[in-house]
Amino acid sequence: MSTIFSKIAAGEIPSYPVAADDRHYAFLDINPVAPGHVLVIPRKEEDYIFNLSDEDYLALTLFAKRVAKAIEKAVPCKRVGVAIIGLEVPHTHIHLIPINSEADMDFRHKTELAPGEMAAIAKSIAEKFDELYPAD
Repeated sequence: MSTIFSKIAAGEIPSYPVAADDRHYAFLDINPVAPGHVLVIPRKEEDYIFNLSDEDYLALTLFAKRVAKAIEKAVPCKRVGVAIIGLEVPHTHIHLIPINSEADMDFRHKTELAPGEMAAIAKSIAEKFDELYPAD
């Protein structure tokens, strides 16, 4: 059975995409901790990140790094925080969250953004990603 994240990556469920390749998909979290909170997933379903093959783990991590660099350019922040929790959806995912302090990584506090705001943030991150990593 496909996970909700597989359905999002396949376009069966709407999302706010920021980057993608044949193995990965990055999109805005609909319950963000901060504006610009992105989830990075492998297209291949795997529940637990440490069950990925070494090759898939490294590829996912390197893709997330590229997305983080785009977030840094698009969203005012001191750093992009990284979290791998993996309990809420049975599909490996990496949280990338623009932060200015450690307190900004508190998952107990979510922020609500209007759809237009989400779309603008996603577009800005996607544009920075494309500027940093133009298609070959």
